[in-house]
Amino acid sequence: MAWIAISDPADPRFSSSGLGCDAGQSETALHRNDPQALLMRGTLLMEARLAPDGRPQTLLEWDQTHPWRRGLSLRALPGGGIALVVFQGSDACHCVVKHDAVGGDETLRISYSWDAPARWGRLVVEKLNTPGQFLTEFRDPPPLLLGDVHAVTMTPAMRSMDPDVTYFAVSTRIEPVGPLPTLDARVPLCTTYGYKPLGAIKRGDVMRLADGNTQPVLQVLRRTVPARGMFRPVRLRAPYFGLQQDIVVSPEQRLVIGGSDVEYLFDQEFVLVPARHLVNRTAAHFCATGPTATYGQVLLPGHEAILAAGAPLESLFIGRIRRNPARLAASLLAGSERSRLPDHAVSAYPVLRAYEAITLAERRAA
Repeated sequence: MAWIAISDPADPRFSSSGLGCDAGQSETALHRNDPQALLMRGTLLMEARLAPDGRPQTLLEWDQTHPWRRGLSLRALPGGGIALVVFQGSDACHCVVKHDAVGGDETLRISYSWDAPARWGRLVVEKLNTPGQFLTEFRDPPPLLLGDVHAVTMTPAMRSMDPDVTYFAVSTRIEPVGPLPTLDARVPLCTTYGYKPLGAIKRGDVMRLADGNTQPVLQVLRRTVPARGMFRPVRLRAPYFGLQQDIVVSPEQRLVIGGSDVEYLFDQEFVLVPARHLVNRTAAHFCATGPTATYGQVLLPGHEAILAAGAPLESLFIGRIRRNPARLAASLLAGSERSRLPDHAVSAYPVLRAYEAITLAERRAA
């Protein structure tokens, strides 16, 4: 099972055997010469900016007629909603997810997953600038044609797509949603036995925290994602942020930053700053990479700051997901025993917005 299609305006990719880290992992490689092969289960993922004026948007749509009529439509509705329609012949299924991202310039991650043999489908909308996840399940989604996925990925004329769509990607598996890992496997993390690369850390290892305390690792989570949009890797450069060496992280990885300027500007001892807000071509920049990236992260009993190459970074924050069976089942933590999962309260530190992070960076550069 693998990512087989990734399309953005500059670099569309398709491989029936899998892309990047997933190369050779997809069972659809067996059907590369069959134009009518069906993708019986999978996930269509996209990131898109909502129109600031609230206008309706056709995020992605295609309509094929040979050898039978079939297609898909994903639309953003005025007032806060995403509508999905999938049709094949005379059969069609549709659903709507209501969300509260209305007004402003919000970026959404939208995941449509289907399992045609199980007669099950799921549509999830996640807000990326502020917390929020909205999920609905529905019955009887039809499969997609592998040939259609190839055509709409590689041939823009075969689809309608709003300019505010950053990218879309297709996987042959049901992709999880919710809390996601954010560190490259080579990032060194501080344990009680010294620094070890994340890829070598396992359950039961004891992490040395930024405040000097220790906590055991409950789980190490990993996930391969399209290296696009909010998944595009960011290189944080030493010696900025207290780093002893450069590290690669997800744009959503948050750094814990303190100091007299933080107290002066924000009246807080520490603040959380997403890595994407630090990209300035000096202290941080986006990495040239292949079509996919694999991230990992440690889950601790408490929501704590870990030390990554000397810099304090936020460990995986899962909130109180164990109290919500539907969200838990849709996440990377699905299958975990609920009683063994921690409750992470809201962080004591505020998360800086983009303009606040820029203000802090400019002050430190002066």
